[in-house]
Order: sequence, then C-alpha cells, then structure tokens
Amino acid sequence: MLKTLPLPLVLLATPAIAQDRPSPQRLRADVQTMVDFGTRHTASSVTDPKRGIGAARRWAQAEFDRIAKACGGCIKTETIERSFTGPRAPTGVNVVDVLAIQPGTEPGRVVILQGHIDSRNSDVMDATGDAPGANDDASGVALVFEAARLLSKQKHRATIVYAALSGEEQGLWGATLLAETARERGWNVSAVLSNDIVGNTVGQNGKRVADRVRVFSEGIRQVETIEEAKRRRGDGGEDDGPSRSLAKAVDDVAEGMPGALDVFAVRRPDRFGRGGDHEAFLRLGYPAVRFSVGAENYDQQHQNLRTENGRVYGDTIDKMDFPYLAKVTAINIAAARRLANAPAAPEGVSVDGALSFDATVKWQPVEGAARYRIHWRRNDTSDWTGHRDTTGTELVVKDMIVDDHFFGVSSVGADGTESIVTFAGRTPPAPR
Repeated sequence: MLKTLPLPLVLLATPAIAQDRPSPQRLRADVQTMVDFGTRHTASSVTDPKRGIGAARRWAQAEFDRIAKACGGCIKTETIERSFTGPRAPTGVNVVDVLAIQPGTEPGRVVILQGHIDSRNSDVMDATGDAPGANDDASGVALVFEAARLLSKQKHRATIVYAALSGEEQGLWGATLLAETARERGWNVSAVLSNDIVGNTVGQNGKRVADRVRVFSEGIRQVETIEEAKRRRGDGGEDDGPSRSLAKAVDDVAEGMPGALDVFAVRRPDRFGRGGDHEAFLRLGYPAVRFSVGAENYDQQHQNLRTENGRVYGDTIDKMDFPYLAKVTAINIAAARRLANAPAAPEGVSVDGALSFDATVKWQPVEGAARYRIHWRRNDTSDWTGHRDTTGTELVVKDMIVDDHFFGVSSVGADGTESIVTFAGRTPPAPR
C-alpha cells in the first residue's frame, strides 16, 4: 500500500494555506454592508442606489470584481436571471444571481459555494419594511466572499463557483436558477456547499453553542428511480448517497483542522419540516449539503424589528458571533479546497463476493487520479474504518465477507487530495 501524508498535513505544508485564515473583521464588515441596505427583499427596489436588493446585488458584484482584480483576473463575474411567479410573488419577480467563477485546470468539473443575499421580515410579502437579514443570510454571503478571497490565491483542478443567490425566501428560486444553469452548461458538479444562518451561537433557549456546526445531507437520493431504489434497498446504501458522502468528507476535513468546530453531520436533508437552497440541487441529482449554526434563535429569523414585553425581535448584527462565523468559513474553505484539488469521484463502483469470504471491488478509471482508495466498514457502523490504496481499477479484499461489510472507493490525486467516497453496490446487470 502506498503511504501518503494525511490530508491535514498536506494542507499545512502549503505556505499560503497555512498562513491565511478567515478574518472575523472582514466578515463583520461585509455583513454590516448588507445590513445597511435596509432590506434585501427579492421584490424590493432594484434602482435605488442605497436601499434594496438591486443595490445589494450591485455591491456584491463589485466586491467579486475587487477580489478578481486582487488575483490578477483569476475570477470572472457574471449575473444570471429569470422571472419567477408563485404564491410569494403572484405578479412575478425577476430573480438575479451574482456569480464569481474561478476556472480550474480540469474543464467542466465544478465546486459551488453559495449563500442567499435576499432577506425578509415577518411578512414575506413586505418588500419595503426593514429586513436587515444579518444572520439569514448575510452571514452565508459574507462567508462566500471570504472563501473567494482566500481560495483565489491558488489554482485548483476544478472550477469554483462563488454564488450570492436571490429569491430564497420566495421559494428557493435563485438556487433553482443556478442548479438549472449548471445542468444547461453541462457542469459536472462535484459538490455544493450551501451556507444559510451560519453566524450566531446563542440559541432560542439562551444557551450558547459555539463548538459545533450542523451539516445537513440527504442519504437516499431524491432523484433515484424505482429500480435504483430497489437496488439500493438490497445493497444497504441508505447512508451513503453522494450528498451523505459529501457530508462525511466535510466532517473528515474538520477533524483534521486544529481548533475547528465539530461537524454535527445531521442525517436529514434539512431542519425538520424546513428547507434551503441546497435542495434545488438535490432535485437535479447533484451532491449538496447545508451548513447551519448549532443552535438557532427563532426570534432573530423572519421578524420585524421590535421589542414586546421585554423580548427583542429581529435579525440584527449585534446578535452574531464573528469568530464563530470565521470557523465555519474555515471548514468551508478547507472542504472546497480538498474537493476542488482532488480528482472526480469514481463512477461505476461495484462489489461482488456472494458465497465467498473475499470481496471484489471494481470501478471505472478517473482522469487525473494517481491511485484509488478502497474503504470499508462493518455494516453495523456509519463511518469508514479501514482502507487500502491501489493504482488499478479492481481490488480483491481478502477475508472480508461482503455480507458483513460495506465498501466504497475514492480517487486520490498525486498530492494526496481525495474525492468523496462512492458507495459500492452490486454489479449492475448487463443491458438486454
């Protein structure tokens, strides 16, 4: 077996990575700027130079342009837009996403970092009242800007798309627009890291939770067919879909970062009965997860600014914890860097070994992979416990009964960066 430095050591060996840290001060400044637009409701003014969604989006594009200039033009900014109509915009509204695209050396493969720039108050139809939206979701957009500042200092294998989305509060419309754009442009999306409400540490019960961040993911793919569901049921892959594998990779990255937050990998697509922008990507089959704080405060979400019986309502910047937000940002950056520098995840991963004490794992070759890592675990556990590397596309794992174990394969680059793990199912039947 080839020996490589663990991922954290590989990262720390790179001077730029070792020296750069997300800045709580820059994050605060970006959130304050967004708050100062008064409201960023998707249907608010698009022409007012100081207030409303239009001013906020123009500032976002200008900020991306400044980041692009600092890296010598390594980022290209653009906007995409479409009119949407629905219960929360019955007369229709033009949804505009602001994108910054950092091309990689491997055409077509993409990692997306996103947050939504729009905000709302108690009345989702109120497009003029104050809706500062500090935590929901200026925090996520500020994180995306800070990630762009730091990740743009290096070249990556995959293209990184930094996105400030609109229309989340009306129906995940900006995310829908970006997901469908990815499909139309033929992007091979390796990961979507969606950040929404990532900047507070005091929960509704008054207790501070500053040691963890929740990462939500689906286990069973929303888009699987009936036949795929039947095969998955037989294979036992309920906890190993692409998005769940992505969440496990994020957890693995955080575990290797000194002083990092604990990644609370929640085995649910989103908070109970609620949703977020990553779900628009799940609907198209892309691996996507949502980052959110360890403890939410509902008095500070979707509320008019007011005080009632001594109880303060409103999503204002004074309720945020910027050192905490910097730690969430650091995990996003480390995860995006790993996934953007690694080869693509293997496809066609299968395992065979019925009526045998050995398991045979096979997969398709991946362009740019220096080797492959075969993972395994007993099937009464959720995290991979062992692995072996090989340069081929098939491995016989001796004395490992397939009845009792799950298997998966990841691609590993020459620098040691590793893709997410693709679960091994039964060899599919030959087409008739």
